[in-house]
Amino acid sequence: MTTMPDEHERHATITIDQEAGLATSAERLTREFEGTFGRETIDRFLHASYTDLAARATVPTYLPLLTEKFARQRLRALAKVDGMHLTGTPTVLFLCVHNAGRSQMALGFFQHHAGDRAIGWSGGSEPGEQINPVAVQVMAERGIDIAGEFPKPWTDEIVRAADAVITMGCGDACPIFPGKRYEEWTLPDPAGWTPDGMRPVRDEIERRVLNLLAELGVPSRA
Repeated sequence: MTTMPDEHERHATITIDQEAGLATSAERLTREFEGTFGRETIDRFLHASYTDLAARATVPTYLPLLTEKFARQRLRALAKVDGMHLTGTPTVLFLCVHNAGRSQMALGFFQHHAGDRAIGWSGGSEPGEQINPVAVQVMAERGIDIAGEFPKPWTDEIVRAADAVITMGCGDACPIFPGKRYEEWTLPDPAGWTPDGMRPVRDEIERRVLNLLAELGVPSRA
């Protein structure tokens, strides 16, 4: 995982329709990052992000859209790392193994309670194929929709741009960069659990997210 994708990196197979979708995404991102990144950099990140996601995608139809979303996150992270986009807004990265349950629930609560007063990202050391449907269900019970999220890997620029990295069970696979705030949340992996089993984990995650926001000086909007 590198900050700048290698221009010779092998790309996943792309259909004509998907290539057209990526070209449209590149146009949008080029306008969005005008004055910060050129088209070559944007194309690199788009194709690298596509490769990362295509390996485990279960619904290829949505790949260009998910790729654009992932590439946008990576480009924003790189801009922050390079000192080109410093807003002072706290940024937190939630990491677990599959980025399908715990880290996605944490991100959902973080975004719900922080609003635009903080930035939240998530990733996995071994991303799964889809968000755990039971996690989606129990979060919906709290009025939080995480169905549109998707498992994705962490990348160097995203970790380096985060002010705090919250890890949940990824162990030695979790990235370590000196000088960053790291916190391990010891929580059971709820993969395969029923809603009744997952709800206590969900509630504990919310409690920890609220404590984290308080420590960061970010008031909860709930």
